[in-house]
Amino acid sequence: MQSIKRDLSIGLSASALVFACALAWGSPFVGAGSKASQAQEPQQTQPQPDQAQPQPDQAQPDQSSAKTFTGMILKSGGRFVLKDTSGQVFKLDDAASAKPYVGKAVKVIGQLDEQAMLIHVQSIEGTAA
Repeated sequence: MQSIKRDLSIGLSASALVFACALAWGSPFVGAGSKASQAQEPQQTQPQPDQAQPQPDQAQPDQSSAKTFTGMILKSGGRFVLKDTSGQVFKLDDAASAKPYVGKAVKVIGQLDEQAMLIHVQSIEGTAA
């Protein structure tokens, strides 16, 4: 009898925990036809336009996070790369901008994708060697 009570209390406790998590999690646990989801839909649609507005703001910090890289443009395996003075090699994502500068010292302004070692080029300018 005690084991049944214990199992029942553990089951009810686990159910209460799952229910509390479901309430905290929000709308994915609310059925589409229920009144609660219909009441939440207008609230959810209002933040979406607000979320769309910060995206351009988020693009601006990306532009401000552009860095300047100096080195020489080389062609490696069909891709254009920038080799800096320390010997570090960065792939360039804009072949059209890089092509005129092959073998020349340049200043590249762009954003670095550190995982891919790829520079998203904003501009390339020749420099005095």
